Amino acid sequence: MKKFILMALTMFMAVAVNATDVKTVTLKTNMSCENCASKIKENVRFEKGVKEIKTNVSDKTVTITYDADKTNPEKLIKGIEKVGYKASLAEGKHECADCKGDHKGGKDCCEGEKKDEKKSDCCSEKKN
Repeated sequence: MKKFILMALTMFMAVAVNATDVKTVTLKTNMSCENCASKIKENVRFEKGVKEIKTNVSDKTVTITYDADKTNPEKLIKGIEKVGYKASLAEGKHECADCKGDHKGGKDCCEGEKKDEKKSDCCSEKKN
């Protein structure tokens, strides 16, 4: 009986771990060198829900993969600002409920299509 309970508990925990809502956001920053990028990475990784941080100094962007149940882009922006850098959503990037990620379309890309109950073409063109 103990083995059955232990196995059931293990399976339940495995399902619960995989049920997270993971999203990715790209933020524009004013970082100017690898030291800036390191400072952002080292401090923002402690924000709740952050899974992965990638920086691109030449584009001055920070791409963060996060658990949407624990944080959101506004909190991540505040986390970068606490370190002393400016941050905002990268132009042309936004959270889209229909395509579950960022894409090239404007902010109203998917929102306007919800009325017609179909997805916009830009939702299938995810930006890397």
